[in-house]
Amino acid sequence: MNAALRQSLARRPCGGLNVRVAGETCVLRCSGAMWLPARRVLIAADLHLEKGSAFAARGQMLPPYDSRATLDRLAAEIADLDPAVVVLLGDSFHDTRALARMAPDDRRRLDVLAEGRTWLWLEGNHDRDALNQSLAQDVGLPGAVVGDLSLGELRLTHEPEARTDQDGRFGEVAGHLHPAARVAAYGRGVWRPCFVTDGSRIVLPAFGAFTGGLNVRDPVVAGLFAAPPLAAALGRDRVHALDWSVLR
Repeated sequence: MNAALRQSLARRPCGGLNVRVAGETCVLRCSGAMWLPARRVLIAADLHLEKGSAFAARGQMLPPYDSRATLDRLAAEIADLDPAVVVLLGDSFHDTRALARMAPDDRRRLDVLAEGRTWLWLEGNHDRDALNQSLAQDVGLPGAVVGDLSLGELRLTHEPEARTDQDGRFGEVAGHLHPAARVAAYGRGVWRPCFVTDGSRIVLPAFGAFTGGLNVRDPVVAGLFAAPPLAAALGRDRVHALDWSVLR
């Protein structure tokens, strides 16, 4: 972890962690969402709504309540922060038919959560067709579907781009990879979703209830950073800053 990033770390009363990414103050929330307080923007990645029903359709029985649990968590963040803007970084829906499988109450809840604020859906590899079909069929999803989005020095996108020696993808905020960290504690391994950042770019953990994780030590994640980054792991009531050297 570089010295500038280490110096920017600060604990928030909510248990979240302040970091600076490309000069922007970001709050890494215990939910896995990221909050930009100066802009009142709430960002979450990879909700994968209706993943449970997608697996059930293929005969793999998972509890069919992942959408409700995910929306509960998102509603709690919105109630706590009252964001002016909500940005979902892609893969908000698990597949093309997810909207059709959604319970009516869950579908209506999206309208309630979006009311009175700007709501932006970025396209992901799982939900690009679903979002485009919703527009073509005018199913009335709240908000707007957008491509990459710029907020000052930050560039919000779904899938992180390969690092280049020239710019290191300065200011990139991405999801897609579902980063997670493994550490040893109390004689056993602990596996937790995490943010991963070097202060220049950041990858958010998956926000969805049924999403898995990719170890940050995997070259797909680690290779995004020129130097060892910070892993900020989600705990029950706080985000834990983990030095690269302690990760398994």
